Amino acid sequence: MDGIVQDITVGTKRGSDELLSACATNGPFIMSNSAPSGEYTNGNDSKKFKAENRTSGILPSRVIHIRKLPNDVTEAEVISLGLPFGKVTNLLMLKGKNQAFIEMNSEEAANTMVSYYSTVTPYLRSHPIYIQYSNHKELKTDNSPNQARAQAALQAVNAVQTANMAIAGSGVSDSAAGLAGQSPVLRIIVENLFYPVTLDVLHQIFSKFGTVMKIITFTKNNQFQALLQYADGSSAQHAKLALDGQNIYNACCTLRIDFSKLTSLNVKYNNDKSRDYTRPDLPSGDNQPTLDQTMAAAFGLSVPGVHGALAPLGMPSAAAAAAAAASRIGIPGFASAANAVLLVSNLNPERVTPQCLFILFGVYGDVQRVKILFNKKENALVQMFDCTQAQLAMSHLNGQRLHGKAMRVTMSKHQTVQLPREGQEDQGLTKDYSSSPLHRFKKPGSKNFQNIFPPSATLHLSNIPPSITEDDLKLLFSSTTGMVKAFKFFQKDRKMALIQMGSVEEAIQALIDLHNHDLGENHHLRVSFSKSTI
Repeated sequence: MDGIVQDITVGTKRGSDELLSACATNGPFIMSNSAPSGEYTNGNDSKKFKAENRTSGILPSRVIHIRKLPNDVTEAEVISLGLPFGKVTNLLMLKGKNQAFIEMNSEEAANTMVSYYSTVTPYLRSHPIYIQYSNHKELKTDNSPNQARAQAALQAVNAVQTANMAIAGSGVSDSAAGLAGQSPVLRIIVENLFYPVTLDVLHQIFSKFGTVMKIITFTKNNQFQALLQYADGSSAQHAKLALDGQNIYNACCTLRIDFSKLTSLNVKYNNDKSRDYTRPDLPSGDNQPTLDQTMAAAFGLSVPGVHGALAPLGMPSAAAAAAAAASRIGIPGFASAANAVLLVSNLNPERVTPQCLFILFGVYGDVQRVKILFNKKENALVQMFDCTQAQLAMSHLNGQRLHGKAMRVTMSKHQTVQLPREGQEDQGLTKDYSSSPLHRFKKPGSKNFQNIFPPSATLHLSNIPPSITEDDLKLLFSSTTGMVKAFKFFQKDRKMALIQMGSVEEAIQALIDLHNHDLGENHHLRVSFSKSTI
């Protein structure tokens, strides 16, 4: 069967060519037991894989079979899966089949590893992988060139592990740090903590880059911080590169990440402040119930998607905010009934259009639909991407003047903006912008998330072509019935500039009129509000 590692006759050591021909693998091997043909499956999901484990009668073994590895995985990354649980004594890489076998130094270490990964799905390079016992009791490899790289990686890891344990007496996690050249422990600071950030939300976000072993959260210098330990330094490095500077929620809860000087965390309690995911037997402290093995399966999924009303002052509940954030960063299992539709009233019916509301509200989130009410054109509904974006838009735009009138922005009773039925008279008052190329926040990690500010008289301009001069831009912005009071190109980057209008209302109008304005040379102007002054 294509993609399946065929069984090997036991007890006879054959040459590399013969083994390669028989197995179609990247490296020859001999195992001390004969395995049933059903051991090496190549199913498409973890549920099927775990079901095979339970029903096939496979007994615990020091040899562990790993499937669905990403194509670009390294030997070091595969070895790192076993490091937190004991010494890895042998490795067989089958890259052509996206599989590998590792042998632990004891059956107890292998048992701990398989038990842990049965409740927490391991990831390598953001891909979920699947782990089970092998039917073989021992893994043997020869000295063929195909196995040289795997054995060299294994020897290097074991050398680092032995040295670290001898010098520091620290856990096996230190070897992973040596493997990646960095500590497996990250120090995380959450800036602009507008919504609560729980230990479980951190676990879900960071688990996408590797196996999270331990987390400790605390407050220091009035900042929410966390220490998070991966199984290996490579995962920590990937997570830092991917997440440093990103926001958990739109426009707030910004992650600042660096490597800790610690190489291992000592967690005493499993509760809402700290957790050791390899030790579900730890007490909770504070007279709370002890977390047992049955709770381990729920780790990382314990933030409820509560269907609730808005909290006082129009702020979303913590659960609703968590659900919206989880949805935005791609965490499964979350849903929220929190409203993302805004009611905008006291508009100038002679001048307001769906497009102008799309551009203005788009400063604070990705607007999905806009509907100006047919019989009450001074009112409109604006549907944002999620409830956190709706809250940001409401907090920043309520009371701002547009077309000579102060807007009132509140949460709507509607859960969605309905498009007109076919044949229904609408006069172009309802527009769907869900696929618009002008959305500012579709790209993960975009700098736009870090540059959301209240309306101000000073605008930030970007994507300016080299041929455009200061006078060109002053003339352009003064043509929007506004007055340009000051202008300044960025000293190090003339693609960006600041321009100060006569008032906040004039700046709002200029942004609506000129965002995405074609400046020629395939450059469309980008306009946003600035926190700076000239």
